[in-house]
Amino acid sequence: MTRLKARIVELIEAVGPMPVNEYMALCLFDPRDGYYTTREPFGAAGDFITAPEISQMFGELVAVWLYQGWQAIGRPLPVTVAEIGPGRGTLMKDMLRTLSRLDPALTNGAAFAMVETSPRLADVQKQTLGATPFAISWHETIDTLPRQPLLIVGNELFDAVPIRQFVRAGAEWRERMVGLDDADNLCFFAGAGSLDPTLLPRDAGDAPQGAIVEVAPARTALMAAIAERIASDGGGGLFLDYGHLLPGIGDTLQALRRHNHDDVLANPGEVDLTSHVDFAALATVVRAHGLDAHLSTQGNFLLGMGILERAGQLGANAGQAARDEIADAVERLAGPQAMGELFKALAVVPRGTALRPFATAD
Repeated sequence: MTRLKARIVELIEAVGPMPVNEYMALCLFDPRDGYYTTREPFGAAGDFITAPEISQMFGELVAVWLYQGWQAIGRPLPVTVAEIGPGRGTLMKDMLRTLSRLDPALTNGAAFAMVETSPRLADVQKQTLGATPFAISWHETIDTLPRQPLLIVGNELFDAVPIRQFVRAGAEWRERMVGLDDADNLCFFAGAGSLDPTLLPRDAGDAPQGAIVEVAPARTALMAAIAERIASDGGGGLFLDYGHLLPGIGDTLQALRRHNHDDVLANPGEVDLTSHVDFAALATVVRAHGLDAHLSTQGNFLLGMGILERAGQLGANAGQAARDEIADAVERLAGPQAMGELFKALAVVPRGTALRPFATAD
C-alpha cells in the first residue's frame, strides 16, 4: 500500500467517503505524497510522453501560431507569453527558439512566464530553460501575471484537472464516491448527492443504469479565469489535450503508470490520473466571455500549420535514420491512429479574429 493510499483510507474511516474530484486532487497534488509534487513523470523513463517531447516540430508550430496571434491583435508590446502546466519546459524552450528567429522585436519586448503549481517541476523547468537568454518568471496561478496582453498556451493541462462523476441510479444521477469495502479496500459506489439535470448531456435520458456522466467545474473555472484575462487585457490562447468535441456519456477516468494503464484506485500518488476533456464545455465558457473559440483535432491543427513542410525541411540534409525518426514523429503527433484524432485543439481569440488553420465560423 502506498503511503498516500494509507492516508486516504484513514481519512475515509474518519470522515466518510469522498467524491472523485477530491480523490483525484489528493492523488495528483497532495503536498507530501501527490503524483505531481513528488516525481518527474514525463519522458521515456517516466509514465507518459507529451507532444513536445516527441519532436521539436510541435513547439515550433505552436510558436508560429502564437506569433500570428500576436500580429493579429496589433503586435502589442509589452506582451506576456505564458505556458500553463509546462511539464519539463520543453515546449517553452522550443517556442523561445522559434519566436526569437521569427521576430527578435517580440522576444526582446515580451515577458515570458511559466504557470506551475509544483515546486519540483518548476525546478526541472528552470534546468531545461537555464541556457535561454530571455528572462522567465514563475507563477503559481495566472492571477500574478502582468496586466497586459496575454498569449498563453496549455498542453495536456485540462486532463489533469479533477472531475466529478455521477452514476445513473434509478431515475437519478448520484455522485460517484470513493469509499471502503468490507475488507477496507478502496472502492467506487454511488453516493447521496445528485446531479442538476440541466448539466446532463442531451442523450442522458437513454443511458442505462450504472452509466457515468462526468462534469468538471474546476476545469470550467480555470478556463473562465483565462478567458476573463484575455477578454479584459487582450491576447489569445491555444490549448491542446485529449478529449472529445461533443459532450457524451461514459467513464474516461484512467490511471497511467510506466506507459501502461493501471487501476485507478490501486496506487494513489504513484500513477497519473487523467480524464478526457470536454472541449465543447470549454468553448462555451470562452464564448460567454465575448471571445471566439475555434476547435479542431490536433492532427488538423498541425497539418494546417505546416508540419509536413517542416518535416521536409528538417529531413532535407539528414541521414535516413534521422528522416525515419522525423516521419515517425509526424505520424505520432498528427496521424489519425495516434494523437492526431484523440487530441484536440482549442484556440481562444478576440471575436472576429481569423487565424490559420481555424475557419472563422468554428
